[in-house]
Amino acid sequence: MDDRPTGQVIMWPLVTRERFAELSGLDEGVVRGMVEKGHIPSVKIGRHRLVNLALVTRECLEREEWA
Repeated sequence: MDDRPTGQVIMWPLVTRERFAELSGLDEGVVRGMVEKGHIPSVKIGRHRLVNLALVTRECLEREEWA
C-alpha cells in the first residue's frame, strides 16, 4: 500500500522531448536535433530518451551571462 499523503505531487527532473518542446516553445524537430547533437542533456531509460531538466537548469545558471 502507498503511504504517501493524498494529493502529493512527485516531480521528476526528466521530461520527454515533446514536453520540453512545449515548455521551451521550440519545435519538436529542433529539440530532437539538439538532443541528438548533445546540445540538450538527456538520458536514455530503456528505449526512451528524456531531457534532463535538472542538468539544463544547472548549466543555464552556471553560464557567465547569468552571473
